[in-house]
Amino acid sequence: IPPEKMFKACILYGDTLICKIVSQAFKSVEYIEGNGEAGSIKKVTLGEGSQFKYMKQKVEAIDKENFVYIYNVVEGDALMTKLEKITYETKLEASPDWGSVCRTTSKYYTIGDFELKEDGVKAGKDKALGIFKAIGAYILENPNAY
Repeated sequence: IPPEKMFKACILYGDTLICKIVSQAFKSVEYIEGNGEAGSIKKVTLGEGSQFKYMKQKVEAIDKENFVYIYNVVEGDALMTKLEKITYETKLEASPDWGSVCRTTSKYYTIGDFELKEDGVKAGKDKALGIFKAIGAYILENPNAY
């Protein structure tokens, strides 16, 4: 799947699509401020398959030409009262086989002496990979959707 199509599905229409195809993990996405552009704040209510209930995300940057999306998790039980915020930067690039490579960087801003365990980071990474694979499978099954 080319990066343009993955970016459109995952980022530009991701709020609706993710709730549709991964409903056990995501129940709803509601914009509190804005409409998805930089500065927007959205509340993500997580589904029964998640250990957390909700999170608020603030969009920091969205670059539609270079397929880059940066946002912060700024509130919610996913921060476990031990993290100030988590910043995610996602970039989609073309791969040599006509597909896409997704590169995501996560930065965890801890409060006090809290030390984040590697298994927690890996679990989050595995969940994100699962979501991207589910979106990819959806696009392959519905090639005209995006």
